[in-house]
Amino acid sequence: MGDTKKSKKKYTSPRQPWNKARIEEEKLLLKEYGLKNKREILKMIGTLKNFTAQAKKYVGLRTAQARTEEQQLVQRVQRLGLLGADASIDSILGLTLRDILERRLQTQVYKKGLARSVKQARQFIVHKHILMGEKKITAPGHLTSLQEESLLSFSPTSSLNSIEHPERQMVSESKAKKAKEAVSTAPAEVAEGA
Repeated sequence: MGDTKKSKKKYTSPRQPWNKARIEEEKLLLKEYGLKNKREILKMIGTLKNFTAQAKKYVGLRTAQARTEEQQLVQRVQRLGLLGADASIDSILGLTLRDILERRLQTQVYKKGLARSVKQARQFIVHKHILMGEKKITAPGHLTSLQEESLLSFSPTSSLNSIEHPERQMVSESKAKKAKEAVSTAPAEVAEGA
């Protein structure tokens, strides 16, 4: 049974903890997605394994109940934005860890332009500056659905809600700088290809 106050562990440790290739890949993921520790990667791997295990189970079954559960799984994965509208159960088996990490709230806040970096996006989420619809979500690892993605904004009670806030100005300056760099490198690439 277990204690009701103690939550269940949401990840499993790797079988080979000192595998150099895996450690190097995890370091890159930590830096790219601004994760706090490797435990967050293990949680996302656990989520991916749950999706693939369910998909494998439903591929082998031929009952009517299995078909309805298969459709529900595909719809759930589509709502999360992991697959397109024409996806099937086989597409779930092709998902990667990066696909899951792209749907985290922390990454979505950064991609939407509410923060300068993924680390700053994490800080804004934890400090309750980000609002998703009517709710403040303080978990950077929350998997954001496509519907929730459009509802991301700053909290009205947050000081970051003001456009004159120094951090907001820095974000808009960095956006302009990235756009300028993209425009300046585009003609050079065309000239090289000609």
